[in-house]
Amino acid sequence: MRTTHDFLSDAEIRRIRAYVPQALQGVQRLIAAESESGAIAAFAGVENRRIEMLFVAPERRGAGIGKALLRYAVRAFGADEVTVNEQNAQAVGFYEHMGFTAYRRTDTDEQGGPYPLLYMRL
Repeated sequence: MRTTHDFLSDAEIRRIRAYVPQALQGVQRLIAAESESGAIAAFAGVENRRIEMLFVAPERRGAGIGKALLRYAVRAFGADEVTVNEQNAQAVGFYEHMGFTAYRRTDTDEQGGPYPLLYMRL
């Protein structure tokens, strides 16, 4: 997470990591990609046509796994929206490369933190 979220404090990273198991259980559709050894290499969560999460293990980044998961989510579940931290330039660039465009921006995140969000859609 630190790789793409270097704008977050250590305390915020810990808070998010603690929340991940709950988020994984609560998402409507969860898809995962395994490595050759059977370990989870990446996962994505989709809720009502919205990509709620997409994470790729740092050592697996750049291998096309994120693209494959996103394409599957779009094709299988009609996913066509995502919300991204504006400060996460890698994610913003990835979604733009995949055809998403921003249609709304906020100055804060959904918890009121000082992290602008971009709402993007295909």
